[in-house]
Amino acid sequence: QLQLVESGGGLVQPGGSLRLSCAASGFTLKDYPIAWFRQAPGQAREAISCIGSSEISTTYTAYADSVKGRFTISRDNAKNLVYLQMNNLSPEDTGVFHCALNRAGWRQTTCRLSPDYYAYWGQGTPVTVSS
Repeated sequence: QLQLVESGGGLVQPGGSLRLSCAASGFTLKDYPIAWFRQAPGQAREAISCIGSSEISTTYTAYADSVKGRFTISRDNAKNLVYLQMNNLSPEDTGVFHCALNRAGWRQTTCRLSPDYYAYWGQGTPVTVSS
């Protein structure tokens, strides 16, 4: 069964940090572009970051302007995981974070910050930033 599962969300104070994980069954994550999206209550899904496949030694990454310098996307290929390290969190970062996979982009080294690019989605992990 092809499935993505996110974990690591929770309640954190402003200025705090969280690390989200995206795990997969039925996929070898290193072979596909992966992205993280956030959906805040009543708002559209927003692209946060993406990472290209591990086909080459230099991994391509992209970030939304709102998270540059605070969030870092990375892979642990041995564990078949993709992480989103989130630092200096603010209440505006609150939402449900989903990871997504572009299956058509097998071994594609780039990625896109567009939900239309990704066909497989996890159920999400909630992040609440509040004092």
